Amino acid sequence: MKSSPKQPGTLGALARAATVTAALTATVAAALATGTLAADAAALPHFKQPKVFGTSFQTDPRHDFTKRISPRHDGILRGWVTYYKGGVAEYTPIKWVRDKTGNTEGHFAGPSEGDVTAYASPVSSKVAFYSATGCEGTEMTARRALGVERCSRKVLLARLKHDRRPALITVYQGKIVKFQEIYTP
Repeated sequence: MKSSPKQPGTLGALARAATVTAALTATVAAALATGTLAADAAALPHFKQPKVFGTSFQTDPRHDFTKRISPRHDGILRGWVTYYKGGVAEYTPIKWVRDKTGNTEGHFAGPSEGDVTAYASPVSSKVAFYSATGCEGTEMTARRALGVERCSRKVLLARLKHDRRPALITVYQGKIVKFQEIYTP
């Protein structure tokens, strides 16, 4: 029986390919552990961002407010969470109201009492939370008034339970998938 002749470089190429594969596997495993790949894998469609300090409430013309409270249609809402319990957040649109006294630049305001413009959506287990005051809540971490420091879902849920935070809330397939705080001094 004859053995096949060795082809020069075949074993070396195979060893290099195995090394590259091992390195890529380690990189993917590290990305999955930190959550960076998970966020990229669940790539969102591009939604038009509303004005951060818009002076009118955003509408959702396809939403029927006469029925039970339900998720907003896919997109980005300038709003705040008014109630959170059991993984579901209730939220309303907000608008910027300029201060007429000159003491401050203004403040955010929600719909008037009795207005039924409210939504409710589960908070995704993979929600991307960008804080305007850091994960500890002690320093400003905003650029152009929007939070840029990525914090955990646990930090977001703790904040939602305590106070209303102006934010750009991204809803996709009925879930809140991104929550980007708006910094207001």
